Amino acid sequence: MTAQTHNGRMLIRNGIVVLEDQLASAAIAVKDGIIDAVLIDEASIQQYEQSCGGEPLTPINAAGRYILPGLIDIHNDAIEKEVQPRPNTLFPLTMSFLEFERKMPHHGITTMYHSLSLGVGLSLRGDHLLTGMVDVIHNYRKTRSVIRNRIHLRYEVSYLAGFPIVERYIKEGMIDYLSFMDHSPGQGQYRAPGSFERYVMKNQGVGVEEVQVIVEELLMRRNQIDWENLRELSRLAGQQGIRLASHDDDSVEQVERSRGFGISVTEFPINMETAKHAAKSGLFVCVGAPNLVRGGSHDHNLRALDVILEEAGSIICSDYHPSSMLTAIFMLADQGMMDLPGAVRLGTLYPAQALGIADRYGAIAPGKAADLILVEQYQGHPWVTHTIVGGKTVYTADAH
Repeated sequence: MTAQTHNGRMLIRNGIVVLEDQLASAAIAVKDGIIDAVLIDEASIQQYEQSCGGEPLTPINAAGRYILPGLIDIHNDAIEKEVQPRPNTLFPLTMSFLEFERKMPHHGITTMYHSLSLGVGLSLRGDHLLTGMVDVIHNYRKTRSVIRNRIHLRYEVSYLAGFPIVERYIKEGMIDYLSFMDHSPGQGQYRAPGSFERYVMKNQGVGVEEVQVIVEELLMRRNQIDWENLRELSRLAGQQGIRLASHDDDSVEQVERSRGFGISVTEFPINMETAKHAAKSGLFVCVGAPNLVRGGSHDHNLRALDVILEEAGSIICSDYHPSSMLTAIFMLADQGMMDLPGAVRLGTLYPAQALGIADRYGAIAPGKAADLILVEQYQGHPWVTHTIVGGKTVYTADAH
């Protein structure tokens, strides 16, 4: 279920290493896909080289670039646009996935929780296409990977027919992360009258009459939700080691209900009161990197920057725009909102902790996976020159 580990040794020198709580001029030694040592001076580097006993040591010259842990993106649904870039225009699932995966190293993302929605029955969010994409990713990662591909199943709780699918995926170990969504009109992201209808019409290319039918059927299904069944589903997921999240919570009461389901993450809280309550309750609060980069929500909801400045936000994800994640991290540091190690933790260590994988990923330290990115800046914009996954260089770039 992970990228292949590269056997052998590697030494990355002359970089500025972003450790968990500090920057260090250091070298990173890698052995068999695992970080073997962080070497802080020339003497320790020479000593390490001698200890290898002549074993081949692949050198990488970081040339003064930053060396970061690979980014861990817990929520990105951009693969939907890869499958359907325009309404009613579908591309083959395998082609779409392969093309999407190969873009991730460019953005410094080494672990991607592909966010696949089982819900309204439109585009990739319908049963047939969604289950097809889950199968594509699950089967692909058994044999090869460029990055670490994981599956974040987003379950629309009003989609009653989808319940057995979610249950089966949990039991069969097909998914790695599960979030509960409620995108029905009148609450959460679609509190404003008509906002849900406008979104569906714009993104799915349907007309007024068709969207009205969608709304009526959605509200009818929502009234039939068995919340106790969902609680049992949550317990089943917890038993399988699958972390849970809520989505678009808009009140303290909603956070408390979500906590009753055993969630560890609340994604995109709608207002500050909700975000602060979630953080104080010990939950990880996830905000969108596009919101940070653009300076606000495309839905005119809570500003992600405000959540972070109030110390309520602990995770950033790329949401729908993969390149925004690294940009947001450097923006926070360059603008003095926090130091660079603190900004990096939002996209590495804290996501790893939230999803229960911090023993292996999310920081540069001996014993952790050698998932690393080398980053330089061009006119203030971060630019990835090397991406290493499991000790294997999967991407390099240079400029003329």
